[in-house]
Amino acid sequence: MDREQAIELVKEHVKKDFLIKHMLATEAIMRSTARHLGEDAELWGLTGLLHDLDFEEIGEDYTKHGPRTCEILEGKVDHLLLKAILTHNWERTGAKPESRMEIALLASDALTGLAVSAALVKGKKLANVTVDTLDGCFKKKGFAAGSNRDAIRRCEEISIPLDKFFGIGLAAMQGIAGELGL
Repeated sequence: MDREQAIELVKEHVKKDFLIKHMLATEAIMRSTARHLGEDAELWGLTGLLHDLDFEEIGEDYTKHGPRTCEILEGKVDHLLLKAILTHNWERTGAKPESRMEIALLASDALTGLAVSAALVKGKKLANVTVDTLDGCFKKKGFAAGSNRDAIRRCEEISIPLDKFFGIGLAAMQGIAGELGL
């Protein structure tokens, strides 16, 4: 599956604008993280783009979040992508993240919320957010409380220091700020 086909699937399955933007932001961070690590940026990007494909469909049953996306994508994408999507909700699916891509997806997914929240208080512009801004926001426990700090910190497990990951993620999101409306 190429990116154009993935975007068509996103349009078919996801109607909420904020969720589409989150998926695009996760894609951007995953692509940049893959490049930083010398990994397959296309595969990692598609993983970020498609990771929440089922989110609107599953309703309140979060045990289906990930497995349902895997059903939709079965036979259309690399099995490594499917495993990463399954593991990004590992607390409910039981599929623990182990590979660098799986861990990067956890960290990237969580970082998007922190970065968007930081942009909202900085004039609604990602251009106004710096690595220091993200670091300060990260340290404020009540700020963007839904952004899982433990998941973000897992970037260190794949040999990316937290401040470096902030820089990678922020630059990636700033690169698509127009699409994100920030």
